[in-house]
Amino acid sequence: MKIGVISDTHGYLDPRVQTIFTGVDHILHAGDIGYASIIIELGLIAPVTAVLGNCDDNIGYRITETVEVARRKFLVHHIVNPWAQSEMLEGRIAKEKPDVVVFGHTHQKFAETINNILFINPGYAGKPKTGVVRSVAILHLDGEKIRPEFFVLS
Repeated sequence: MKIGVISDTHGYLDPRVQTIFTGVDHILHAGDIGYASIIIELGLIAPVTAVLGNCDDNIGYRITETVEVARRKFLVHHIVNPWAQSEMLEGRIAKEKPDVVVFGHTHQKFAETINNILFINPGYAGKPKTGVVRSVAILHLDGEKIRPEFFVLS
């Protein structure tokens, strides 16, 4: 199974995302969506779980979502410090016991396992900006392993 991971589109869906995400079974969008139409477009590729980011107006999504795909639990939340979670997020992680925490906000790709939980930030996927590397990710669910793969959008 493959899970597409994207964040910080800020109202722009790069046309390369459709090609990269072709064949994924689910898509996780970790906030700063911009427009609800981005989620509709992604939904033409695969089912989408999305959360609000700090730059999103009320476009009908929650701040945190948990979804189970292929017997793996994914917690999606926009602003996460993997080494020092807020009390709210720490409590949610303790309650939900996710295999993966997906986040955005920093515009920097990140993947590290901390306390047996994979924390992943796919990076910034919005409009091209000078000096900013744009990226998305795919999580490959191979048996017991979850392997992240990043794709640069430049």
